[in-house]
Amino acid sequence: MLGKWVGCGAALSVALISGRRSWPLQTIPPNTTYGHFVHRIATGGQKILGSQQDWQQRRDSPKRRTVGALGVWAGKGKLMTANLRGILLLTLSMAGFAIEDAMIKLASGGLPAGQILLMIGLVGALVFAAWGRAQGQAVFSRAVLDGPLWLRNLFEVIGTLGFVTALTLIPLSTATAILQATPIGVTAGAALFFGETVGWRRWTAVLVGFAGVILILRPGMEGFDINALWAVLGVVGLSARDLATRRMPASLPTMVVATWGFVAVAGLGAVMLAVSRDAVAPDPRSLWYVAGALGVGIGAYWCIIEATRAGDMSAIQPFRYSRLVFALIIAVLLFGEQPDTLTLMGTALIIGSGLYTFARERTLSRRSAAR
Repeated sequence: MLGKWVGCGAALSVALISGRRSWPLQTIPPNTTYGHFVHRIATGGQKILGSQQDWQQRRDSPKRRTVGALGVWAGKGKLMTANLRGILLLTLSMAGFAIEDAMIKLASGGLPAGQILLMIGLVGALVFAAWGRAQGQAVFSRAVLDGPLWLRNLFEVIGTLGFVTALTLIPLSTATAILQATPIGVTAGAALFFGETVGWRRWTAVLVGFAGVILILRPGMEGFDINALWAVLGVVGLSARDLATRRMPASLPTMVVATWGFVAVAGLGAVMLAVSRDAVAPDPRSLWYVAGALGVGIGAYWCIIEATRAGDMSAIQPFRYSRLVFALIIAVLLFGEQPDTLTLMGTALIIGSGLYTFARERTLSRRSAAR
């Protein structure tokens, strides 16, 4: 059954990639603003489409260029809006990441976590290095020596260590539910370390979200599993990674960031193997699981980049929580998990607080833009 899901996801990814090249694309309207043209990637928050002067030259040129991010035609002349395309792509990427998590959990039955990370890190680094090279991006340059990039990689290692270890030790549904606290962790971290203004409403949402994590963990109660703290470490590391990403220079290309992120993950896997000394010769089934995790994960990464280029972040971000829906379906059907009432209540609190935080940030952004 999992193979069918992977096949469907791969087919849809191919359809999106190939279709994007053949669909007629909407031209740049004369009144389109620079703010609508500049998009930010999910993990980088970086400007990816040049300066405002470049944009004005493109907009005002008699030969206006077509920009897929602004909208595509979708059958019978109906326009698929940029936000709708972004939502569809983001939802597809979340499904891909949920399948990747399941593949890693399956692979952990025959391979140690360090060996899985080493394999994924090495292959992922090669793929994204080649991808960046094809786009004319230099993987080796002075920019990669920048402090914020390596700070990001450090937190990437911490977050990956926590979450992957959690996947191997606790139910998939529990690990994924706790991971959903990452956005509110970013909100709290931005206020505490970067001095960003967070009002009492969003602080309340943050506290409610963390209360949901406590419900899932249930410390001091009979169902408490200390291994679930690995998932909390994953949330801390990934939240800090996203915060560190905001401090990276905008000139650092996305593929370069991804390449060195995978290099860091490979390094983590190598260290884990050196410490545990439990490397084994992988059996064919485990290799297929790792290959599936790589293929689906890379496709999901492409989708999330395209999604954040296509739609407004405030419109598409809430659909990140669809990952939990896919994870629950996989956990129940594939692993036979049955999340209990406290887990579901905690999950509801985390998602509710996250959605409120997104909505509040969108309201504040509109007010700021109106001034």
